[in-house]
Amino acid sequence: MTDGAEVPGLVPAFARLVPQLSRSAPAPDEAVLGEIVASPATHLLVATDGHDGTVLGSLTLVVFRIPTGLRAWIEDVVVDGEARGRGVGEALNRAALARAAERGCRTVDLTSRPTREVANRLYRRLGFEPRDTNVYRFDL
Repeated sequence: MTDGAEVPGLVPAFARLVPQLSRSAPAPDEAVLGEIVASPATHLLVATDGHDGTVLGSLTLVVFRIPTGLRAWIEDVVVDGEARGRGVGEALNRAALARAAERGCRTVDLTSRPTREVANRLYRRLGFEPRDTNVYRFDL
């Protein structure tokens, strides 16, 4: 597991991964990835193949301070279809949880569509618990 800044070839990797995550979101270009990596609040974690360096998946951990404490949010978890079932998602999440703990976060939240059954089983196995809350979105 490594920070995105340390991985060559991120632009083509995200061009391959983002369509597996979202049908409507464009893949980030070099400028956007640079902005993400440069942000002190954003931790882009990337899993690579130990043999050839191929990017197998990524996860974004956002750490932010609010009046009730330091919090973290996991977003945009994606594992390449060819790498699923190999523990990549678990490794990414464990690395994110460790990073959040190192930073002193009180909680780590994430959302996952109910149709992502394998991902939801993973989150529960890692210790995430469903919250009794509503998630709202306002499109700008």
